[in-house]
Amino acid sequence: MPEQDRFEREAAPSSLHGEVLTRLRDYIVEGDLPAGARVPERLLCERFGISRTPLREALKVLAAEGLIDLLPNRGARVRQIGERELVELFDVMGGLEALAGRLACERMTDAAFAEIERLHHAMYGHYLRRDLHGYFACNQAIHQAIVAAAGNGALSATYATFAGRVRRARYSANLDQHRNRWGEAMREHEQILDALHRRAGPELSDILFRHLRNKFRSAADQEAARDEA
Repeated sequence: MPEQDRFEREAAPSSLHGEVLTRLRDYIVEGDLPAGARVPERLLCERFGISRTPLREALKVLAAEGLIDLLPNRGARVRQIGERELVELFDVMGGLEALAGRLACERMTDAAFAEIERLHHAMYGHYLRRDLHGYFACNQAIHQAIVAAAGNGALSATYATFAGRVRRARYSANLDQHRNRWGEAMREHEQILDALHRRAGPELSDILFRHLRNKFRSAADQEAARDEA
């Protein structure tokens, strides 16, 4: 078998898996299924034009990320996070991002800052167009880039274990129209970029911690509004 043909045959399943995983993650994070709802496998297979095998492989990844719960012989459901757990998760994430910001200011390369700056400007463009999907993708990429710039493998691994569990709540926080949380978050990201540019570690650490605290408050408000609906 020619090498190119073999490569294409091997790459296709991997590409399909990545696409299904991304689409399913976005579907759940963006609230198309309420917390606690069963994951409708047949409907999603039809929606994404796939068989159940790649869908179930993607569900396993999302379960490992903490977005869903796999039920023995009963499919899967969207994970429901209680208020106390949400408080604890955001406290931990705030601490991790605060540490990452301080370390990033000590270790970040000019190239790493340039990429974060590029993502920031792309995110601002999505904000102006009111494209929450695109905004959130850039937003998460920025936070992950700051963690990566910290250059600490243990920190990156710990962050990864918690990031998936709060991703849905972080997205919903932007929907808080009462506080205009989306606008607040954009202004906070301006402060984040400025502190990164100046390599002001302690200042950036405080900004990132407050940023997560503010997100928690809006996420909690959104959860309460859903419960009342």
